Amino acid sequence: MTEPKNRISPNGLKVWRIHGLLTSLVVWLLAAGAGVLIYIKEWPSWWIAIIVFAAVSELIIFVFWMPRLRWKRWRYEVREQEIELQQGVFITRRTLIPMVRVQHVDTEQGPILRKYSLAIIKISTAATIHEIPAIDLAEAEEMRQKISMLARVAEEDV
Repeated sequence: MTEPKNRISPNGLKVWRIHGLLTSLVVWLLAAGAGVLIYIKEWPSWWIAIIVFAAVSELIIFVFWMPRLRWKRWRYEVREQEIELQQGVFITRRTLIPMVRVQHVDTEQGPILRKYSLAIIKISTAATIHEIPAIDLAEAEEMRQKISMLARVAEEDV
């Protein structure tokens, strides 16, 4: 079984790292609050060491390690009859979306994605919405048009 051939943009790795950093900021604020509480209540100071270890581990995992693995595993391919997605860090999930099931295709961009000229492609079927994250903006627009055209052709053939 061959993998889908396309990867998401390398800038997607930067976006996921920024997201991990923002999440880690929240974790560090909670850890600081817990450290202050431990100090005020005069609880054992080794609890602070455990909290700092957990916060540093979270930072390493979600800013450096997970985005890299996620980027390496994310693949996609748009074919005439279907769209294939592959994702997952520890458990790989492969999804085939028949073109006849595609109802509409959207692109989405938040402020961080906009900074790196990236977009998310959202493919809607009757049951779910599938996403292809961190695609270069020009490629995302082109792919949105292509999927829309292929879905119309597939619908006319049915």
